[in-house]
Amino acid sequence: MDDLITQATSGDEHRRGPAVAVLPVGSFEQHGDHLPLITDTAIACLIAKQIADDHGLFLLPPITVSCSHEHAPMAGTVSISAATLYAVVNDIWRSLQASGVPGLVIVNGHGGNYVLSNVAQEINVNGPRVALFPVHEDRAQARADAGLESSGADDMHGGEFEVSLLLHGAPHLVREGIEQDDHSAPSRPHLLTMGMAGYTTNGIIGQPSLATAAKGKALLESFSESVRAHIAVITKD
Repeated sequence: MDDLITQATSGDEHRRGPAVAVLPVGSFEQHGDHLPLITDTAIACLIAKQIADDHGLFLLPPITVSCSHEHAPMAGTVSISAATLYAVVNDIWRSLQASGVPGLVIVNGHGGNYVLSNVAQEINVNGPRVALFPVHEDRAQARADAGLESSGADDMHGGEFEVSLLLHGAPHLVREGIEQDDHSAPSRPHLLTMGMAGYTTNGIIGQPSLATAAKGKALLESFSESVRAHIAVITKD
């Protein structure tokens, strides 16, 4: 993970003078027996580092614990409240303003962090300054560009999308045997009520057996292209 967290000094950032920071937000939650609890954070960091490197953004360290309440009964999962996550992200944005960085891209690696949408909406009342990325359209485009075989609905947790990104950017985090973890639950009408335990016995919803490092590389390249539009919106005078 060291190579995914910024090593920049204060002097480095002063000389660069970036107008936009990028904040990876992950989680600390179960991803079955073959992926680590830090999976979502690693993925958010991979995406954040890619777009920071490609577009000259100020890379921030990740938020590693977030809103994983749907995974609560499963071993290892740790959550904070939505109110706490809201407060932390809002405070980070305000601190960035004070240090002369007016824009922020929040890279969300966990689908349960619904409150991040509220943070962005409320901050942007006075003008666009914060982008939440990737949104549905970005993910759909990335899946198409990378040739993913599963659908977005089927590939919900620990499947082709997430494992492909890890195989490319952090293969040491993927344990042997992941290809045996395929589990299908495309319809999840009571997820908010029953949590993940109502739809999976092994912690996975998706087909990790379809994942490849090449797909992961293509996903990152697609995200780096699609983030351009988000950066343009929050930096427009």
